[in-house]
Amino acid sequence: LSSKEGAKGLGEPPATLPTVGTNLTDLLLQRKITIRELGGCMGPIWPSYYGDCSAVLFMIDAANPTQVASSCIQLLSLLSAEQLASVSVLILFNKIDLPCYMSLVEMKSLFRMQDIVSCATQSITMVETSARDGTGLPDVLQWLQATLRDPS
Repeated sequence: LSSKEGAKGLGEPPATLPTVGTNLTDLLLQRKITIRELGGCMGPIWPSYYGDCSAVLFMIDAANPTQVASSCIQLLSLLSAEQLASVSVLILFNKIDLPCYMSLVEMKSLFRMQDIVSCATQSITMVETSARDGTGLPDVLQWLQATLRDPS
């Protein structure tokens, strides 16, 4: 979640490799939050983590059109999970720094996002990002802070 310039307190960006398994990352915003990263290949076990979930960040590779169908199926499965019915969702269209990325308009059309948003019980926000150059990072951090605001 950091840019090449190094967002304050977040450090240097990690190498961008596909997630295999699960990774935990702690962020200190207004309070400490833990982000559990689960790779797409871990989809069958995602539901075992839904009970502890306060928000969902769902990342889609906007430079890989061959993954659109499987990403859409995983997103629809996640949105239909009863345990996540009231959890806010941030959809990240990542890798917009690559010349072959699909625009937000193209991605919304391919995913039929208007239909998904209108049928979902969750609040859904979409952001274009680049994990490599930090594009969209301020929007992600702002969403996290607003969504995970301490209720007290």
